[in-house]
Amino acid sequence: MRRAGAALLAAVWIAGVAGAEERAPEAVDLSGADVVLLGELHDNPAHHANQALWVAQMRPAALVFEMLTPDLALVAQGAADRPPAQLGALLEWEARGWPDFAMYAPIFTAVPGVAIFGGGVPQEDARRAVREGAAAVMGDSAPLFGLDEDLPEEEADTRIAGQAAAHCDALPDDLLPGMVEAQRLRDAALARAVIAAMAETGGPVAVITGNGHARRDWGIPAKLARAASDLTVLSVGQFEAPPEEGAPFDVWTLSPAPPRGDPCDVFR
Repeated sequence: MRRAGAALLAAVWIAGVAGAEERAPEAVDLSGADVVLLGELHDNPAHHANQALWVAQMRPAALVFEMLTPDLALVAQGAADRPPAQLGALLEWEARGWPDFAMYAPIFTAVPGVAIFGGGVPQEDARRAVREGAAAVMGDSAPLFGLDEDLPEEEADTRIAGQAAAHCDALPDDLLPGMVEAQRLRDAALARAVIAAMAETGGPVAVITGNGHARRDWGIPAKLARAASDLTVLSVGQFEAPPEEGAPFDVWTLSPAPPRGDPCDVFR
């Protein structure tokens, strides 16, 4: 159910960052950045095909996956050459709520031997963030990513409204601020994984993540700007239709939408 909400959340945007540019997928230039964030809608096969293409072209030293916890990244590192069905099973990919692993498998093999890092948050930590706040879960590292600070009122209101829309207005109002806290935790955990990947490999680093975490205004780039301001970051968002008010990325692309039912059905 969380994945259906995440897919909806990816379609909720505020006004875009000035200078964001549309590019055809094959025309996206990923050169020159320390960190490249490759956004996606999780269930769109074309987005994952683009990511595999971009990773092969970029040849990063490390890949960071939103879909992997640090422990599962170690499993992936030791089994990346397994057949897709075996690797997906080892990673409990679909059992944990992610779409068909076959869409993601070419990303894992695009650069043989690439270092794999996990930026995902275990479900128990996400649930705790909902109850206690992101800072309580992140602990001593919370100030590094600004998790000890309240969000500006306008951003908080926008993000709460986005969570409500993402979950088809099916959640109690008093739960929504906690859902925002869980997203803040995920952004910070991904940024922490990027920093670790840069320290271990020297970069560049490519990040496979949902559009919501790749957005420049409050996603991973904002966390890296606080915690590792020397890194140059390029954010790529992937859409199925032009965003009405622009997109908070450096570059954005369009790909066809796959057939899909009503994601709100899971909440009914």
